[in-house]
Amino acid sequence: MEPRINLMTNKIGAKVSKRVYNVNLAIQEASLPKALQELVELRVSQINGCGWCVDVHTKEAAAAGETADRINLVAAWRESTVFTDTERAALALAEEGTRLADAHRGVSDETWAQVREHYDDDQVAALVSLVAMINAANRLGVITRMQGGSYDPGMFTSLSN
Repeated sequence: MEPRINLMTNKIGAKVSKRVYNVNLAIQEASLPKALQELVELRVSQINGCGWCVDVHTKEAAAAGETADRINLVAAWRESTVFTDTERAALALAEEGTRLADAHRGVSDETWAQVREHYDDDQVAALVSLVAMINAANRLGVITRMQGGSYDPGMFTSLSN
């Protein structure tokens, strides 16, 4: 399956990609561990079936120090012993924030309470923004049929202001 369009070489696509990347730089200013951000983005990308983003966030999680066990088990985090309660709260938010149509209520009060128990205001804002942005990136990747397998960690750092 060939990609439908290369957003990085298209004038408008490149502008949007640069802006999305810079929003992610703002999210990284929060005190959320980089590895946690990558696990959240990986889980959302798995749900949305974005091969490109699964490739990116698997490799970036490893580069951020995540173990193969944790990367491999993020798809089944509820049935795994390798995630903390703090990480579980973020992963629950990621899933419920991604499956909005499935949940019919969006993020549950229970999940929101868990997130608030473990994260401060800036971290919550970063998590919510992270979930929104990776969902947007997944849609770009899936719609244009971006394929996983060719990403090298850090290859988009040239997109920053």
